[in-house]
Amino acid sequence: MLTKIKILLEMIKFKHTVFALPFALMGAFLAAGGIPSLRVFVWVVVAMVGARTSAMGFNRIVDRSFDAANPRTAGRALPAGKVSLAESWALVLLSGALFFFACANLNRMALFIA
Repeated sequence: MLTKIKILLEMIKFKHTVFALPFALMGAFLAAGGIPSLRVFVWVVVAMVGARTSAMGFNRIVDRSFDAANPRTAGRALPAGKVSLAESWALVLLSGALFFFACANLNRMALFIA
């Protein structure tokens, strides 16, 4: 189980999410006109992680045939068979739902534009 989670995190390049967080948080600081509340801060982080995970997972699904044909990317999790297509779709759907849940907990505007 932990091995599968590690493979999924590598598949979506989770470590890159950490580097993208400052941009989302800058938006939260600008929108708040200063320091956002802890509640807003947490939901922005959750929304960012959910959105990026869903998008990266979807990208891996769409590109799986191209990745399989390219020697440089043939070893990626999906074309190499380390994760199944069903597992990848589950990741995309669950992280997408997490994104919408986080947006709903931020405010109605965030939910509507999500």
